[in-house]
Amino acid sequence: MQTITLKARADHNGVVKLEIPTNLADQEMEIVLVIQRLEGQAVDKMGYPIGYFDETYGSLADDPIERNQPPYADVRDEIE
Repeated sequence: MQTITLKARADHNGVVKLEIPTNLADQEMEIVLVIQRLEGQAVDKMGYPIGYFDETYGSLADDPIERNQPPYADVRDEIE
């Protein structure tokens, strides 16, 4: 028997889709699914944990991400 613990988020319709890889190809198996709501994980209307942006804003201030500019500007066809 193998126990797998996952955390998943339901979509706006309340549907959770799971894909679980196993090493049991072409075999019959029994699957037991326990659904338990995680407490203390309040989210805003966009689905982010409350306070997420307050906690993460500026977290890369000491090590900013640098984006190298392309060696030439994009050449695009003119709109007629």
